[in-house]
Amino acid sequence: QVQLVESGGGLVHLGGSLRLSCTASGIILSLHDMGWYRQPPGEGKERELVATTFIGGMTNYKKSVKDRANISRDNAQSTVYLQMDNLKPEDTGIYYCHAHRQYNGYWGQGIQVTVSS
Repeated sequence: QVQLVESGGGLVHLGGSLRLSCTASGIILSLHDMGWYRQPPGEGKERELVATTFIGGMTNYKKSVKDRANISRDNAQSTVYLQMDNLKPEDTGIYYCHAHRQYNGYWGQGIQVTVSS
């Protein structure tokens, strides 16, 4: 059974930093592309990709976080991290971890991040 468990969220002050962790079990992390998505508050809002780390080592970021975020992975610990700095109100949302390999995709349960002024 595949499980992705996010941690590290919560209430953060405007301009602050956070580090989210996603620990995977039931998969070999090194064989999966791993991503962080977030769902902004509000009805009808869709999940948006924040950052991805690919198995080949490349990374990709949403334009609005590119200069403030860093995604990394520790395959030995089966954990993916998302470091975000200079947090803004628009960073508020539920953050989800996602694992992808070929035709299979897995989601974590999500974790709330709230940026307050």
